[in-house]
Amino acid sequence: MNAPERARARLAPAFDNGFARLPERFYTRLEPWGVPDPHLVAVSPDATALLGLAPDVLACPEAVAWLAGNRRLPGSDPLAAVYSGHQFGVWAGQLGDGRAHLLGEVAGPQGNWEVQLKGAGRTPYSRMGDGRAVLRSSIREFLCSEAMAALDIPTTRALALVGSPLVVHRETPETAAVVTRLAPSFVRFGSFEHWAAARDIEALRLLVDHVTERHFPEAFDSANRAEALLAAVSRSTGHLVAQWQAVGFMHGVMNTDNMSILGLTIDYGPFGFMEAFNGAHVCNHSDSAGRYRFSRQPQVAHWNLLALATALLPLLGDDAERARAAVDGPYADAYNARFAAAMRAKLGFAAPHPDDESLIGGLYGLLQRNRCDYPMFFRQLGRLPSRPDAATRAQLDAPVRDLFPDRDDCDAWLASWRQRLMLEGRADGERQQSMNRANPSYVLRNWVAETAIRAAQGGDFGVVAEVLDCLRRPFDEQPRHARFAAPPPDWADGLEVSCSS
Repeated sequence: MNAPERARARLAPAFDNGFARLPERFYTRLEPWGVPDPHLVAVSPDATALLGLAPDVLACPEAVAWLAGNRRLPGSDPLAAVYSGHQFGVWAGQLGDGRAHLLGEVAGPQGNWEVQLKGAGRTPYSRMGDGRAVLRSSIREFLCSEAMAALDIPTTRALALVGSPLVVHRETPETAAVVTRLAPSFVRFGSFEHWAAARDIEALRLLVDHVTERHFPEAFDSANRAEALLAAVSRSTGHLVAQWQAVGFMHGVMNTDNMSILGLTIDYGPFGFMEAFNGAHVCNHSDSAGRYRFSRQPQVAHWNLLALATALLPLLGDDAERARAAVDGPYADAYNARFAAAMRAKLGFAAPHPDDESLIGGLYGLLQRNRCDYPMFFRQLGRLPSRPDAATRAQLDAPVRDLFPDRDDCDAWLASWRQRLMLEGRADGERQQSMNRANPSYVLRNWVAETAIRAAQGGDFGVVAEVLDCLRRPFDEQPRHARFAAPPPDWADGLEVSCSS
């Protein structure tokens, strides 16, 4: 057995592709273009395990050629899907996988995963694009996909990242890369909008049947699959966005074509994690109107769900009130319940209390006034005692108080927080451990991603691996990675990301 045969035998995914069994108007079959002289930049051990593989399987030259799109992976059936969508609130018409190729679907130990190459060349849906991804944005997507999974936030996954010396032109010339992404499905809100806009009701119904049968069996068995699907998607989206808000994640470009029908975080571009807290922060330099600022994400998600509801109206008897009801209640209930539970966990509360909403609102006002570092505040808060002696309180509280320019403002809120803790009488050790499980020390700060990017652009991929290793355990104390929990250094103050990121 030669080397390629050995690699094929070790990898040997049993490909299927349920999406390819839809009629051919849903996609275009085509081969990836690939990239010249590919080299492996990074592999996610956790993502490879989803496919029942060991990470070293992807390190051989044959596997790198597959991951680059230079050779067809045996059993795969590459295609690019068509969809449409609203971009920045405006109908953009037909879009689609402009630089992504769906290879097929692989059965893993705990479920099926579609495998997609992002950046492997033009498709009929590329419009004016070149079908490429650059190393900079690909590192960001690779690291953040796996960071979000470690934070237990629903997300697409990143299996591997391949680089190439191929020059790609963005704001400046950059080198190309290909990310191998995994998801149970890459269907988006815009997939349904496309067929509604085309007035192809048969295709709309087929897509509803495909998604519900494979991913929402309760909806598939319901009297009206479209209505049940809409309610289920509203709930999962509410859960997702509540988790974004609690952890301080900003997507940056919540267009309807970037919203997963499964409630996954998808299409990482100009994302960011909140550092110096500002509810009006816009992480996407291209978003000049601030449509997708942090504080508006819950409202934008609701708007996007209503766009999905409009697309599904032909399957709901054109009953707009019925469609809206399938969105409003399920979304609000799911969002409010998940956000409240997440914030109670972050604050160390074991059970709800009527005053929690006021206390949480007061906290956000405090953080807004003082521009406190968001992840650092919560992590340090979890270390404070609930009943400090008056003589030592200032010293014990210093790790939190020192984050605030107005320490009196901080002291007043801490007093209210401690009064709330007293209502439960929970032991400090138990409460602190639970807070540490809810408040990460490590998120993918922009400056950390930029550090990995600059090293990789210089040929050193070790920093990408080091950052990934850290982000796989975001709730653990990791002394050797402590620098990755720090606020941005002076050189990183002006970092910006845009839709090309």
